[in-house]
Amino acid sequence: MKNTAIEYHQQRLGNCAQSVVYAWNLKNPDSQHREEHFAGCGGGRAPRGLCGAVHASCELAGASAEPIQESFAERTGGGLTCREIRMSRKLSCSECIGVAAELLEKHATATKLD
Repeated sequence: MKNTAIEYHQQRLGNCAQSVVYAWNLKNPDSQHREEHFAGCGGGRAPRGLCGAVHASCELAGASAEPIQESFAERTGGGLTCREIRMSRKLSCSECIGVAAELLEKHATATKLD
């Protein structure tokens, strides 16, 4: 999932949030989540300024959102917002997408999310 999400983003097929959703949908074909729903969540425009990739991962994970946010913050040096992450220069957007996709895959519940 991680590589799929990164590649989708690098090919400029969608923003960071859409890239995570695309990879999730490939792995979970019954998912009702659509990339279009996350079109406005890239470039720091996700709710509360969150990184779009972590926002999408949390939305898709439902009840598993908190451990995803905690693990993501650990990997970024504490940052959850796009602005914090960019200013720290610890991770690129592609790296954030990879981390978010990896954490979603790890923490998502075994039940189908909708």
